Amino acid sequence: MQGVQQPLLTGFGAAASAMEVARALDLTGRVALVTGGSSGLGLETARALRMSGASVHVSALDPVAARTALNGISGIEVWPLDLADQASVKAFAKTFLEHQGRLDILVLNAGIMAQPLFRDKRGREGHFSINYLGHYELTVRLWPALLAAGKSRVVILSSRGHQMSDVDLEDIDFARRPYDKWMAYGQSKTANALFAVSLDRRGRGHGVRAFSVHPGMIVTPGIRHLSRSEFDAFGALEADGTPVIDPTMDKKTPEQGAATSVWCATSPALSSSGGVYCENCDIASVQTDSPFGVRPYAIDPQRAEILWQMSAMLTGLDIVIT
Repeated sequence: MQGVQQPLLTGFGAAASAMEVARALDLTGRVALVTGGSSGLGLETARALRMSGASVHVSALDPVAARTALNGISGIEVWPLDLADQASVKAFAKTFLEHQGRLDILVLNAGIMAQPLFRDKRGREGHFSINYLGHYELTVRLWPALLAAGKSRVVILSSRGHQMSDVDLEDIDFARRPYDKWMAYGQSKTANALFAVSLDRRGRGHGVRAFSVHPGMIVTPGIRHLSRSEFDAFGALEADGTPVIDPTMDKKTPEQGAATSVWCATSPALSSSGGVYCENCDIASVQTDSPFGVRPYAIDPQRAEILWQMSAMLTGLDIVIT
C-alpha cells in the first residue's frame, strides 16, 4: 500500500543524530550505496550505515579526495561518478552491477545548491541535471540490483527548498524564463520529492520502497560559496562565522541532518509506507504556508507521473513493471 502523508510520532526529535537512529540496527549482509557519501550529510549517512554492519559503497566526483575524507572508516568502497555525465552514470552502473548483485539501500544524497547558471553536455540546467536527472538515470540502471535484494529502499534527498518552486514542466531548463539560482534549486528538490512518489508506485509491488527527505538547514562545505548576506538572511551563521545549531528551528549539524536519511533507509515503522516526504525522522505533514512540512504539489501523483514520463523521454531509460 502507498504511505499516507501523516506523521507517525516516532519518538525521535529534531536533534536526533544518525548514529542514534542506527544504534540498535543490525545491517549485516545488507548492501548500501550513498551518492556524495564522502562529505557533509552523505559522510554521516555512510558512517552510520557502516557502523551498523552494512557493506557501504560511496560514489564521488573526486574519488581520491573521497578516500581521504573516509580515512579511518573501514569497509567503505569508493567509486567515481559524475551525475551530470550520462556516460559516467552508465559506466558506474555497469561496473557496480557486475561487482554487486544486490542493493538493499540506495541513498541519493549528492547535490548542488544555488549555483550560477550552467548546463550539462545535453543542455540540461545544472541543478536539474545533478540533483534529479542523474539520480533518475542511476536508479533506473541499478533497478536489477534493487529488485534482487527482495526488500530495498531508495532514499532521495529533497529539501525544504522545494517550497521555493514547483517543477515548471514547460521550461525545466530555464530556456525561456529568467534564470534564478534559488528557483532552480527549489525546482530540483521538488522534482526529487515527486521522484519518490513515482518510483514507489513502480516498486512497491516488488519490494522496492522510496522516500524523499528534508535533512534540515545544514552548513556544509558544499554551500560555502554563498555570500555572507545570504547566510545572514537564513540566520545560519554566528557572528564568528560558525554555523548556528538549533534543531528546533531546523538548524542542524551534519550528524543530525543525516538522521532522517538513515531512518528512512532502515526504520520498520515505514515497512508498509512509501512515496512520502519525511523530516525529523518522521513522515511530514502537508502544509501550504508553514515553513515546515511538504507542499501538496511536491507529492502530487499526477505531476509525479508527468515528470517521470518526461525523464524517460529525456534519458531513454524507464522502468517497465510487468
